[in-house]
Amino acid sequence: MATIADNLQAVKARLERAAIAARRAPASVTLLAVSKTQPAAAIEEARAAGQRAFGENYVQEALEKMDSMEPRAQGVPGLEWHLIGPLQSNKTKLAAERFDWVHTVASEKIARRLSEQRPAALAPLNVLIQVNVSGEATKAGVSPAEVLALSQKTSSLKGLRLRGLMAIPEPTPDTGLQRARFHAVQEIFNDLREEFAFDTLSMGMSDDMESAIAEGATLVRIGTAIFGQRKKVKSAA
Repeated sequence: MATIADNLQAVKARLERAAIAARRAPASVTLLAVSKTQPAAAIEEARAAGQRAFGENYVQEALEKMDSMEPRAQGVPGLEWHLIGPLQSNKTKLAAERFDWVHTVASEKIARRLSEQRPAALAPLNVLIQVNVSGEATKAGVSPAEVLALSQKTSSLKGLRLRGLMAIPEPTPDTGLQRARFHAVQEIFNDLREEFAFDTLSMGMSDDMESAIAEGATLVRIGTAIFGQRKKVKSAA
């Protein structure tokens, strides 16, 4: 049975092959291990195998893991925590205080709350604007037409560093459609890159990372291919 360390090695090999196929340097793509619903022990296993950046969907679940792991982290390089799930207004303070990145800014209200609640003693919170590129009514994010306005509003807020865009297109086995959706986000990213000093394009998961990398993703969010199938859980964001 493959271990988390084995799976990480396999995912890194996939990432490298995809980057080379796209004529990109493998180092230009960051691997974010999506650890939502996974126990702290699984994160410790991944950390022991060299993984440092982890993505969580739910603020409260993530805080419990952070708190349980802190005593064991003495003398070990710190972890980088990314919030990749929708963020409710009543959780912005915790997110601003404890996370390094928030990938799901989708309104000026959320951006302002994060700005106001980011402790001054901490480095600016890295944020991404979530783009609903597929136009799904049930999915969070702003429409492609709204990205510029939200970028302008977010980029001026203290305590935040706007790094780029994030997208979760509708799942499909059609690689042509995968690439078309990712390409649409890449075009927005490239259009705004110089104006806002964008450097991060977060897109691609276990089933479509190759398509995302081919279309310019600089960060892929991989959960199942590293940790296995997740258990279905209900949790407050």
